[in-house]
Amino acid sequence: MVEVQGAELKYLASGCIRPRAGEFVQRLGEIYHGVEEIIATHRPSELAIEEVFLARNPSSALKLGQARGVAIAAAVAGGLPVHEYAARRVKQAVVGTGRASKAQVQHMVRVILGLSAAPAADAADALAIGICHVNTSRS
Repeated sequence: MVEVQGAELKYLASGCIRPRAGEFVQRLGEIYHGVEEIIATHRPSELAIEEVFLARNPSSALKLGQARGVAIAAAVAGGLPVHEYAARRVKQAVVGTGRASKAQVQHMVRVILGLSAAPAADAADALAIGICHVNTSRS
């Protein structure tokens, strides 16, 4: 989560929802409730999320799409507008090139938000999407 303060971005929080092992449908429910809890705790005004991308493994792509769908559903149920961004656009906004590596994204998120250490890869990706959304909204 990032917050706009004048011309600056402020880091608020980051982390990962990690469902317990078990049936896939139950894990989707945990993602939904995890997003609900984040919305209730932090009261964000918007949600930005990565668009669906093509994966090499169709089964993985389908599962990722379902997880993404329950996160969007939780945001919509919480009254949040949802904004979607392609991975290349996010990398371009944060690093300057759409072909940036995960390490480059982590580094630039750390620099942009003034963090003492690079966030975990998944958290850096989520923060990068937030940074992209803020920059896109400003222009």
